[in-house]
Amino acid sequence: MIPDDLPSDALAFPDGQSADLTGAEAVVRMLQAHGVRHIFGLCGDTSLPFYDALARLDHGIDHVLTRDERSAAYMADAYARVTGRVGVCEGPSGGGATYILPGVIEANESSVALLSITSDIPVTARGRYPLTELDQRALFAPLTKWNSVVDHVSQIPHIFRTAFRAATTGRPGAAHIGLPYDLQKQHLSAADIWADPRHTTFPAYRTGPDSELIAAAADVILAAKRPAFIGGGGVILSGACNVLAELAELLDAPVASTVSGHGAIADDHPLAVGVVGANGGTDETRAVIAAADCVIFVGCRAGSTTTEHGSVPSRTTPIVHIDIDPLVVSGNYRVEAGVVGDALLCLSALRIEIEKRLAGARRHNGAAERVASLRAQKRAAFDRLARSSERPIRPERVLAALQAALPSDAIIVADPGTPCPYFSGYFQFNGSGRRFVTNRAHGALGFALPASVGAQIGAPERKVVAVMGDGSFGFAVGELETIVRQGLPITMIVFSNASFGWIKASQKEGYGGRYFSVDFTRADHARIAEAYGVKAWTVDDPEALDSMMRKAIAHDGPTLIDVIAQPLEESAVPVSKWMG
Repeated sequence: MIPDDLPSDALAFPDGQSADLTGAEAVVRMLQAHGVRHIFGLCGDTSLPFYDALARLDHGIDHVLTRDERSAAYMADAYARVTGRVGVCEGPSGGGATYILPGVIEANESSVALLSITSDIPVTARGRYPLTELDQRALFAPLTKWNSVVDHVSQIPHIFRTAFRAATTGRPGAAHIGLPYDLQKQHLSAADIWADPRHTTFPAYRTGPDSELIAAAADVILAAKRPAFIGGGGVILSGACNVLAELAELLDAPVASTVSGHGAIADDHPLAVGVVGANGGTDETRAVIAAADCVIFVGCRAGSTTTEHGSVPSRTTPIVHIDIDPLVVSGNYRVEAGVVGDALLCLSALRIEIEKRLAGARRHNGAAERVASLRAQKRAAFDRLARSSERPIRPERVLAALQAALPSDAIIVADPGTPCPYFSGYFQFNGSGRRFVTNRAHGALGFALPASVGAQIGAPERKVVAVMGDGSFGFAVGELETIVRQGLPITMIVFSNASFGWIKASQKEGYGGRYFSVDFTRADHARIAEAYGVKAWTVDDPEALDSMMRKAIAHDGPTLIDVIAQPLEESAVPVSKWMG
């Protein structure tokens, strides 16, 4: 998603800027030069000069104080996903640098442009056993797309330009800069402060496809009678949703999505299949891909979750694979045609090639009718459970109540566990683009609550809902204070079943129900939220859920609903295979 509201003076500085800057001031000016509007982070001793520069200078950047560095990275990740700008997070040396890592690697593996800044011990203290010393360069190297630690104050402008360029070009990803304390207080010339405006958003410098590879892909697709697309997160990141829908309509080809690609096509489009794979896929969506005689992967890795561990599509199905990363193409499947490039440019070129070959005609093979029939079957099965009056409350009932209460452009931020497969499988996002945010690269618990902060700050005009299990709530409960302090009207839904449900379900499936160390004491999440200043309710009666959901969504401040929910191992969650 590329923002269209970046001000024309985003790279301008106030008149009378000093010709000499401290290193900390240079960092602030470099962030300002790259159009940064928000930073998410947590203070520390080694960050004091940077914080002082943020306090003194006129820069137009809001700093969002978080309660955990991991949360800061998750906030920056979600902010980047909904805005198309680089998400920026920061933390101090030592523990701050280690705590921030989970969010950095999630963004990197999810192809999200993120910059992590961790202040560091003084250069002159290296090797002298100072408090919080660690090798930040080595720590971040395997977890980021690009990584550096500043060794001299004069390097700051160049290193920041390189970090933004790395994060936004090619396959977007995470960059890290280590910023020693003493260099923040030293001086450099302001003449070095400048930025390339193309690196303020992502994707920057789009890479177009080879025309011969586009022709080869068209050959394979047009030779098929029942082609089908699987769109990944790359489709959304590149802004290729409309072109994907146009190409699918031209070919009368169904379009499924990965979990991260939910929104690659609107769920109410006649050719939309829904999410496929082991996490959120159903028998009906699986049948569409299994019946295809050509599958086109776009902007996804064709990994284990999406392909049900390489079984759907089958190994004999002709495959076309389109991705920005050449290592991804044919990484898991033998491909008949592979195309490397930006999803928007590749799909646009493919549409032109196929239009030319079809001479203005459109194919008709009954795909929309087949998809409609399968979607109706899937919806009927869901609706039966969504009307259930069982206690504990079924997750399907929660989804139906939320679907009825939410505006169509709302953003759902979901944790792994109960929320991810349910919302992937059954929630209707009737509009393409970024509607669903979840952490599918590493699936760490505690993502949704802080990530919803980044999403809401990035899209203040849209309703944001964070959905999580009670296990995840325990990871991130401190950020309730951040939400209240920031005055964010986020609605949080906690599926309370007093266990780490995903692991418990896996123990049931693969280990004969020998449950071990997965259950914990149920907390009163509503009272906890109220203690932070959040308007909260507990609901155990499914008949009361609809009205309570409407109240929570309509409230003009943060809200939380603690749902006494059916345990995941007893539910009809759309997961085809647990870890056994």
